[in-house]
Amino acid sequence: GKQWYQRRVRAFDSSSDDSSSDEDDTNELLAELARIKRERANDRAKQEAEKAAEAERIRKENILSGNPLLKLGSGSGQNSDFNVKRRWDDDVVFKNCAKGVDEDAKNDRFINDTLRSEFHKKFMAKYIQ
Repeated sequence: GKQWYQRRVRAFDSSSDDSSSDEDDTNELLAELARIKRERANDRAKQEAEKAAEAERIRKENILSGNPLLKLGSGSGQNSDFNVKRRWDDDVVFKNCAKGVDEDAKNDRFINDTLRSEFHKKFMAKYIQ
């Protein structure tokens, strides 16, 4: 009886050791999982911060390159010419002459003046004159 009791106690102790080692393994795995999640969250935050910094750098670069007055100070061989760029046909004498535009097309245009509108002209011609 005593040997049987000692075997049972040893069996119980070994099973409790197995369960405690299982619990230890589980705790280690959970700690590892938490560490991996923290690392991934840190990596994600770092990548988002880098993206935001890159977007801000691009935005500032666009702002600086868009204003010719800010290029004055740099003077590194850049064109500091403030002349307005002109189209190739700006100096043509007859600029707004349209070929083949008939009077009917001109009459169909909307005029935001009630006294000069086509409706008013037709109305006056029909009922007043």
